[in-house]
Amino acid sequence: MRIAMYVRVSTQTQVQAQTIEEQLTRLQQHCQAQGWTWTEHSIFRDDGYSGASLNRPGLDRLRGEVASANFDEVLITAPDRLARKYVHQVMLIEELEQHGCQVEFLDRPMSQTPDDQLLLQIRGAVSEYERSLITERMRRGRQSKYRAGSLLPWTQAPYGYVSDPDRPRCPANVQLDVPKAALVAEMFSLYLEPRCSLAGVAKHLMALGIPAP
Repeated sequence: MRIAMYVRVSTQTQVQAQTIEEQLTRLQQHCQAQGWTWTEHSIFRDDGYSGASLNRPGLDRLRGEVASANFDEVLITAPDRLARKYVHQVMLIEELEQHGCQVEFLDRPMSQTPDDQLLLQIRGAVSEYERSLITERMRRGRQSKYRAGSLLPWTQAPYGYVSDPDRPRCPANVQLDVPKAALVAEMFSLYLEPRCSLAGVAKHLMALGIPAP
């Protein structure tokens, strides 16, 4: 079992009072009782960081390590050490579990009681809401960029143009494909001739051996 420990205190007063060390002691004692081992690399701490914000260096490092599948379980003394806001707790637990890492709170272990099962359902509902909210924000963001002309609605450039392969939807990086652009100009010129139809243009291109795009 690869165990990670996360500890946090909000203020410098708490840091000076060694409360973060008290959290570590409890977590280490729990590991000893379970026969689990740990290293200094397994300890993630945020000294003097508010639980109301997700912008914490220790938490960021923990999320990165879990995303790399380096841990099987994260031990925390209480949910409010992970985050103050319930929605943040739900989001973080969901994220860690998606990477195969379970979260265990010493003060609030999960069980099969009706209360905990209700909590799991609430977590699922909040997570679904969060995903829907992100999807809607992305959709509205794309629409805004379309209207502003800063995002192209296609990923493959039209015939006669070439886009930047690294940024295919950036209008500023679209350039003419000179040989194909000349061919497009020839198509328009030919179509403007008397009694020339689209079928006639197609036959002309086929006679020249020019493949369709």
